[in-house]
Amino acid sequence: MLKDRIVFISGASSGIGSACAEGFAACGSRLIICSRNINAIKERADKIKIRYGTNVLPLQLDVTDREASAEVIQTLPDEWKSIDVLINNAGLALGLEKFHEGDVDDWERMIDTNIKGLLYLTRNIVPGMIDRGYGHIINIGSTAGISAYPRGAVYCATKSAVKFISDGLRMDVVDQPLRVTNIQPGMTETNFSKVRFKDNINSASRVYEGMKPLSAEDVADIAVYSASVPEHVQICEVTVTPSCQATGRVIHRKTPETMKTNP
Repeated sequence: MLKDRIVFISGASSGIGSACAEGFAACGSRLIICSRNINAIKERADKIKIRYGTNVLPLQLDVTDREASAEVIQTLPDEWKSIDVLINNAGLALGLEKFHEGDVDDWERMIDTNIKGLLYLTRNIVPGMIDRGYGHIINIGSTAGISAYPRGAVYCATKSAVKFISDGLRMDVVDQPLRVTNIQPGMTETNFSKVRFKDNINSASRVYEGMKPLSAEDVADIAVYSASVPEHVQICEVTVTPSCQATGRVIHRKTPETMKTNP
């Protein structure tokens, strides 16, 4: 079902976006992958082409740039215009200060990327899906969008926005042959924490101590499955966590002693 489908993935140079690219490529999909880093996205495209033999179009795009997002979609080569699946993956968290001590520049970047970037791409791609009579929008949200946690108010708010944008869009296209899925992962080991702590490797590594987090591939598997079910089936929302995580902040971590006896 996914063979030869055109899949557009934002933030695809690493992490969940890169894993989604691999997953859909393995199904024979054609890929449009974008990132702010043109060298990284070209390198990712070359590796996917060699590994899977599928067509890949790498693009440089900062999703926070409203005009650039519109131009990228409008100027796609004819053979790439019929986007079947949009994966809004680009996103980030910055800082873990208390709200009243937060960096406003960090807030702006999270809002611009996690909310406005998703809005720009979706607004530019969905009309074409409606015209062609087929489309699937998959948004990568977070358990942070379900319940807030200390020192993460603004990030949690942006991911809550992803949930409600997904829900609202699903209602607005209910009379169209389109599907909307919101995937809400819990703790997932990618470069997420490295970005949040601004390359402080020690702080980032402590996030996953004493537990086995999700991998980017775990989340990508859900995205591929959601797009693979029969067209009359819509997977609206998936919340997925490591088995040792019940909610955003209820996590069981092994102590050094139990890690020795129960590896």
